[in-house]
Amino acid sequence: MTSLNHTGVSHTVFRLLGIPGLEDKHMWISIPFLISYVITLLGNSLLICIILTKRSLHEPMYLFLCMLARADIVLSTCTVPQALAIFWFRAGEISLGRCITQLFFIHSIFISESGILLVMAFDRYIAICYPLRYTTILTHRLIGKIGMTIFIRSYITIIPIIFLLKRLTFCQNNIIPHTFCEHIGLAKYACNDIQVNIWYGFFVLLSTVVLDIVLIFFSYVLILRAVFHIPSQDARHKALNTCGSHVCVIILFYGPGIFTTLTQRFGRHIPPHIHVLLASVCILAPPILNPIIYGIKTKQIQDQVVHILFTKQK
Repeated sequence: MTSLNHTGVSHTVFRLLGIPGLEDKHMWISIPFLISYVITLLGNSLLICIILTKRSLHEPMYLFLCMLARADIVLSTCTVPQALAIFWFRAGEISLGRCITQLFFIHSIFISESGILLVMAFDRYIAICYPLRYTTILTHRLIGKIGMTIFIRSYITIIPIIFLLKRLTFCQNNIIPHTFCEHIGLAKYACNDIQVNIWYGFFVLLSTVVLDIVLIFFSYVLILRAVFHIPSQDARHKALNTCGSHVCVIILFYGPGIFTTLTQRFGRHIPPHIHVLLASVCILAPPILNPIIYGIKTKQIQDQVVHILFTKQK
């Protein structure tokens, strides 16, 4: 992008439109947003509470799940309240600083969740391939270091984007047809050359999310190879069942994101509101469904939820 339209004036305030072309339906669209946010807060908070208060669940798999639930809450809180303000009050005005802060947390939490899914795959690999050494390998101290590494990686890779955006002059249109800010979506309104932004964004994607997907795939190749060498069919079924919920969450997390990326790159004739709705699905779906999936497929969590509900009824 060249600086042909440079006027010397840089916008410091932008306006988020919400769902472009569907402004008259914003009140109806807000209903699933609100419901999903409430369920996300309740479901993930309950999950965190159960895991932290029950010593029997202080195992690596559940501690990683606790990290994922916390990241889901933060991701939803970074986006949904802003969207609801637009839908209900047309309060889409956002300063450049707030916009950059929002996209920083959205991108960094997304990368954090990808890292958590990777270590959860590693956890399943250790549990199935080295069951006798499981607790000695994945100690609480190591889990704490892994958690810190995940979040440090996400912040370090996204921090340069702040400076890449701060250097730009936003002298073009300041109307953003979206419910939240994101890196390239904001950078394209600059009059400067944004090739550095594009290439750095591509590098971040390859070095984090794409790398995580490759390593997760490799982990499951090793897991499947180990499972099919187990002589007992019951033991084989039990081993596969322990991976079921994690596989569902992986598909739910990466699936919409990959589909959205493909539509943005190749779906030039797709209406803008479809792109925004798909991006919203990427933000809304995983946080609301992750606790449900683990609640349905994990007996220990099921038992604790039933115990809490039964105790309250009494």
